[in-house]
Amino acid sequence: MNTKMKMKKQEYAIVDIETTGGNASGSRITEIAIIIHDGKDILARWETLVNPQKDIPPAIFALTGIDNEMVKNAPIFDEISEKVLEMLTNRIFVAHNVNFDYSFVRHELEKSGFKWTARKLCTVRAARKIRPGLSSYSLGKLCRTLDIPLKNQHRAGGDADATAKLFARLIEWDSSEVLAKMVKNTAQDQRLPPNLPPEDFEKLPEKPGVYYFYNQLKKVIYVGKAVNLKKRVASHFSGHKISPQRQNFLRDIYSISYEICATELMALLLECVEIKKLWPVYNTALKRFEPKYGLFEYEARSGYRYLAVGKVNKSQVCIEVFNSEYEAINVLRSLMLKFAIDCRFCKFPIHEEGRTFANKPLSGLPEMMLHNEQIENAIAFLVEKRVSFAIIDKGRSPDERSCIWVENGHFYGMGYITSDIGFTDPSEIRDFVTPYPGNHYIIQLVLNYAEKYPSKVLFRKNY
Repeated sequence: MNTKMKMKKQEYAIVDIETTGGNASGSRITEIAIIIHDGKDILARWETLVNPQKDIPPAIFALTGIDNEMVKNAPIFDEISEKVLEMLTNRIFVAHNVNFDYSFVRHELEKSGFKWTARKLCTVRAARKIRPGLSSYSLGKLCRTLDIPLKNQHRAGGDADATAKLFARLIEWDSSEVLAKMVKNTAQDQRLPPNLPPEDFEKLPEKPGVYYFYNQLKKVIYVGKAVNLKKRVASHFSGHKISPQRQNFLRDIYSISYEICATELMALLLECVEIKKLWPVYNTALKRFEPKYGLFEYEARSGYRYLAVGKVNKSQVCIEVFNSEYEAINVLRSLMLKFAIDCRFCKFPIHEEGRTFANKPLSGLPEMMLHNEQIENAIAFLVEKRVSFAIIDKGRSPDERSCIWVENGHFYGMGYITSDIGFTDPSEIRDFVTPYPGNHYIIQLVLNYAEKYPSKVLFRKNY
């Protein structure tokens, strides 16, 4: 067969390792096995325990049977690094879930002073392509399903032997030259997470939108936005970062879905809304953008009303929210001066004006009704600054437009309208958008966009 002839011309290093943990940056190799294969026969085989120079956790011992005593007199990786490099040089690196083994070996070789890279072949991905539809592609279950002998599971030598047998079977079954295509340097497939079906990636359009990564249980674990969906998703899988979070992240991706958006702003807003709704485990950046401080109003037992800056919590309703304490303090200070509010009724954090005003005497208080009216006027001033407007922009196709509606200074919703729809009153736009919960970060995005592109803002109106 033509495929087999092509495969014989290239040698492969089939590798399996055992480690002290799940990420190359903080864990070490405890055992390595390398089998040299020419696509038909095994040419050489080598394995050794490795002293990781750190304790082996009990959970790893329970899985592999390798303990500290076993590796005490084994060589450290530096002592075998030249042997490993020799066996890997000019050969395609083959492993089951190849990026895991590759990241460890590459990292250990770098620590030993060797710069090494290789083309990779993942037998998980190859098996998914050549024998699709199986219930599981873990090495143990694959071997049971395909009747491949597997001895000494979770030991480098046993797993490498089983991977070599699986590799030979895949070559035998490969009638469509899948393996020959996979080993090309430019094969995007080799950079995809091991559990992600290639068709999920291939169907991504090169358009703005929001994408969703799902785990094995079909739960959303990450939401992202993109100007170009295919390029942005591909960027998650490129590079050689070996942080534990990234390795766990890639292993957890089992499928992708997406939503096309008309503009980057629509994608950004949808991303914010979805993260707020789904709270995916791997989204951390936007979770930090929740406002921390607010401007509050309350009435004391005496009947006097107060304005105060404090930290936001879910049980309190505030007049305005702010990203920083400094911003909140400045707003309260400006209201105090603009409306001649007695400073004793403005509660600042103790390290600011509060330090100055905390010991002010309570004698000579202003007349209560007049004072409370000043507080009311200050609040009304803030509220009246809030406007209602729409941002009308291009749509997902020539016959539609995108629409974002802000009502009284708050994000109301967004959606799409056909290009032939006209409006005579601002309130009509509300009927064409989908309401979404907003937050301080979302409205700031919209306001910044409106300021940058005033020609796209319509029906601005004060209430």
